[in-house]
Amino acid sequence: MKISNNWLKDFIKTEIKPERIGEFLTDIGLEVEGIEKFESVKGSLEGIVVGKVLTCEKHPNADKLKKTTVEVANGKVLNIVCGAPNVEAGQTVPVAVVGTKIYDKTGNFFEIKEAKIRGEISQGMICAEDELGLSEDHGGIMVLDETKYEVGKNFADYFELTNDDVFEIGLTPNRTDAMSHYGVARDLYAYLSTNKQKSEFEKVSSQPLNNEGTHDFTIEVEDAELCPRYIGAVVEDIKVADSPDWLKDRLKAIGLSPINNVVDITNYILHGYGQPLHAFDADKIADKKVKVGTVKEGTKFTTLDGVERTLNGSEIMIKDGKNTPMCIAGVFGGAHSGVSEETKTIFLESAYFNPVAVRKGAKFHGLNTDASFRFERGVDPNITRTAITHAIKMIQEITGGKMVGELLEEYPKKIEDNYVIIRFSKIEQILGTKIHREKVKEILKALEIQVLNEIQNGFEISVPAYRADVTREIDVIEEILRIYGYNKIDAPQKISFTPVKLNAQDQDELENNWARTLQSLGFNEVMNNSLTSVKDETDAVKLLNPLSSDLAFMRKSLLEGLLQNAIYNINRKNQDIKFFEFGKIYHKREQYEERKQLAILVTGRDVAENWLQPKSTTSFYNLKAYVKVLLERLSIDYKEVALSDERFSDALAYETEGKTLVRIGKVSSDLLKEFDIDQECFYAEIELELAQELRSKNELKFKDIPKFNKIRRDLALLIDKNVNYQDLYQTAKKNKSPFIKNINLFDVYEGKNLPEGKKSYAMSFELLNEEKTLEEKEISEVMDSLIKSFQKEFNAELRS
Repeated sequence: MKISNNWLKDFIKTEIKPERIGEFLTDIGLEVEGIEKFESVKGSLEGIVVGKVLTCEKHPNADKLKKTTVEVANGKVLNIVCGAPNVEAGQTVPVAVVGTKIYDKTGNFFEIKEAKIRGEISQGMICAEDELGLSEDHGGIMVLDETKYEVGKNFADYFELTNDDVFEIGLTPNRTDAMSHYGVARDLYAYLSTNKQKSEFEKVSSQPLNNEGTHDFTIEVEDAELCPRYIGAVVEDIKVADSPDWLKDRLKAIGLSPINNVVDITNYILHGYGQPLHAFDADKIADKKVKVGTVKEGTKFTTLDGVERTLNGSEIMIKDGKNTPMCIAGVFGGAHSGVSEETKTIFLESAYFNPVAVRKGAKFHGLNTDASFRFERGVDPNITRTAITHAIKMIQEITGGKMVGELLEEYPKKIEDNYVIIRFSKIEQILGTKIHREKVKEILKALEIQVLNEIQNGFEISVPAYRADVTREIDVIEEILRIYGYNKIDAPQKISFTPVKLNAQDQDELENNWARTLQSLGFNEVMNNSLTSVKDETDAVKLLNPLSSDLAFMRKSLLEGLLQNAIYNINRKNQDIKFFEFGKIYHKREQYEERKQLAILVTGRDVAENWLQPKSTTSFYNLKAYVKVLLERLSIDYKEVALSDERFSDALAYETEGKTLVRIGKVSSDLLKEFDIDQECFYAEIELELAQELRSKNELKFKDIPKFNKIRRDLALLIDKNVNYQDLYQTAKKNKSPFIKNINLFDVYEGKNLPEGKKSYAMSFELLNEEKTLEEKEISEVMDSLIKSFQKEFNAELRS
């Protein structure tokens, strides 16, 4: 936001230098990011003097040039070569002497130097109007009235040039009260007055208006929730033309282009007082009636920029008596009802619109205007009348118009100030220092916060409605602190805190544990935005008011974000990737669902390239091993089942108690193609809430290492191809023997020397009796029992 120092001083009188003002504004939270110089005429005509052309003759070496002598001061005569067709002896002209900088439209300049032009000395330049920045005219040199301009005088002395300092303020979204020169001046005065800096400030109030006759216009607010306050006025006999120079300069200083006097006045009030106004051509308002409400969904409406827009039915619309839309309230005017050069009568609007409704309308149509920027954040409802009276006064003075009839107003329910209680003990607790209660009272008064009542430990106060962001005690304390001065608060020498010990019931502890484990295995943690775009909107959670189409949905999976991380790294020659992310996913089914997952992605080499393992491409089994390491810490029983998921070409799931705990698989080639990834990727996701729930049920118990050794026995089984290891594993787990401690599959063979339709599984079994050494007889009984079970269930045969 740009704030003009000259404009600021219309509201606050102070002799403080702009650089110092910038420091004060930054101290109170209105951070000044820079101060720029503004000149109504670039260069301020410095080095331009009034001269008299004494002689003018044809250049001896150029047909289109003339050689002149020009008197510039006290008999000093310059030789100047000029190419203008209208230069003649006896003319009074503006002359740029040697060393003068001449600026173009873009702000670039060239310096006038003594030079030879086609063999003739030239000691300056006779200037045209556009070369001086006074107009666009380049028909020839500027010829001056010799009765008004004195030879030798500075040309700038004949003009009222504007020089200004413009503050670039990085305004935070909550500070809607400071989105104007008046608001900034009010805040600056609060600081200066409480810190013994000399300044004067007067609160603005409504202007007395001269009105004539009556008018037939009426207003109707259909929904007071959408428009709590609406004021209208009718001004006749206006003359739409260019604005006076002072008004143009004010707008140019803050980066606005002047349009015409009526529009410029509304912009002046907007940036001066923070209240957006809109002027309609009154002759284009059907039935002389202005209505505020909504229109049917699908209604077409052409805005001032010439774009036809389809309304969604929720926008606040300004309509005429025939319900024809004229303006998207608080956002953008309509092409049909706008002010033009032919306009003679205007209907001027000043209102307070519902901030949420304005924002929805602006976002839906992709419009971001100065008016919507303010209405979205909540303008001052109590300046509505003040602003329109100042605007009418300016319109009367600048356009020659006259106000007819009284102001029309709808304000059924006054927007009240905020009631808050502040405690001195709380101020002291937050600030870490004690501020005298009289100083607190002084600051509150400077901020226009009224003390309603003094209570034992604080004040009952009334916060003005224009401070929409100050509704709680802590907000008021922040206001007190920024005016009192952050720099006056001493930083503590030590900070005390009580560390919280996490236990098994804390999911954070599980996440920290898993994160440390994965980091030790060479993984890097990533964090992605939960807002994204989706191809399939089925069961997706869509935002009502998205920032953009790319951020319109809550993510349905963590996979896509990790794939984006992967291709970003791959494109930068980092193909060996181990990523993990803790994050939430969102779905809309019978109700909204939100689940937290741990997602793991691996691709490229599993270990760095070396002479022993030049090619060690990671695989599904590498990822499966990493997942197993994590699950071992939970002491959970689970089973593997085949998984059908369009994200994967091959996948399986780990299930426990009828719920899916883990999904793990090879990312499908189609999905990889979407991200331009041409190497295999493997992905796993673990349901965190379910893992924590199961973990809480299984309390870990510690016991001594057994005194006796485990005994290992192997079985090579010939089985049908349709039998998988999980079936064998579950059968072995059902064995009644208490001695079976571990079961493992260490070899699978299919190929030569096996009967058709058969495969070979080699399984190992670890047996242990914690009380004594197992005897061969006991071992044989267990193994015989296992063999019988495999023969009975799967028709298995022992291989020799």
